[in-house]
Amino acid sequence: TLDSGPHLIVPFVDRLQYVIDQREQVVSFPPQDVITEDNLTVSIDTVIYFTVNNPVAATYEIVNYIEAIHQLTMTTLRNIIGGMSLEHALTGRDQINRTLGAELDAATTRWGIKVNRVELKSIDPPATIIDAMEKQMRAERDRRAVILTAEGQRQSAILTAEGQKQSQILTAEGEKQAAILTAEGEKQSQILRAQGEGRAIETVFQAIHDGNPDQKLLSYQYLQTLPKIAGGENASTWIIPAELTAALGTLGGVIGTVPVDGGGSKKRIDLDAPIEDVASSVDTSEAVQAALEAARRAEQPGAGNGDDIVPPSILDQSDDDAPPPPPPTQA
Repeated sequence: TLDSGPHLIVPFVDRLQYVIDQREQVVSFPPQDVITEDNLTVSIDTVIYFTVNNPVAATYEIVNYIEAIHQLTMTTLRNIIGGMSLEHALTGRDQINRTLGAELDAATTRWGIKVNRVELKSIDPPATIIDAMEKQMRAERDRRAVILTAEGQRQSAILTAEGQKQSQILTAEGEKQAAILTAEGEKQSQILRAQGEGRAIETVFQAIHDGNPDQKLLSYQYLQTLPKIAGGENASTWIIPAELTAALGTLGGVIGTVPVDGGGSKKRIDLDAPIEDVASSVDTSEAVQAALEAARRAEQPGAGNGDDIVPPSILDQSDDDAPPPPPPTQA
């Protein structure tokens, strides 16, 4: 054994039997099949980095240290992979490298070899396992996609419902405000309309007093409008109610209070005074009966639209012994 440094070799007497390279060497072993804990066969390629520290031991302690490392790697790898499942073996490469390197280094120390590092190039399951794994991965991806899609739809539905809720609340609030404003407007409109109608009635009533009309003329004009009221398509008989006599009597009483000398302005009604106060100041007069008589005489017998207008108050003035009036005729 020659150490480092110059040496004298006698030709034909001395010769070099083995030349050992003490630099770090890299050896790649062919793939080998191993069985996992779940009885699946996988093919594994390994790469070993080692250094020969003791050439004498590497030469005389072992016949072929390369083959010895190869066989030792195969057996050690079978032991390690046999205690792992396929999924663990595929995901635990670092653990396999450390365990395999430590066991190889401990076994090759007496051969003068230092194992620096061990790497697994590939772990290849069978084709059927690869296909099943691909299907599993596809199913997992599909499941995640469905979950993400459902989650997105849920969030979308929540946001849509929340938006519809806010929209309905705002719409209801707007309709509420619109209804309030509409009711307020109708209220104001009715108040103004009632005030206008009241003002118009007071104005007409005042004009009647200011104009000093004749009592018979007013009664006649009132009776003139009754045929127009009874002139509807479905009207056949028109009976004047008994309350008309009282109404005309009140009207006659009001007109009777007007001076005959044309001084209508001497008895004026306050436009701002309530109508009840004005109505309470008038008296009932018997003169309305004469107005009714005059209106009846003014009408032509048989005139009109074919309807019978019979004031009950006039019928009441007939003699008690007279026969009862005939029933109303039908058109």
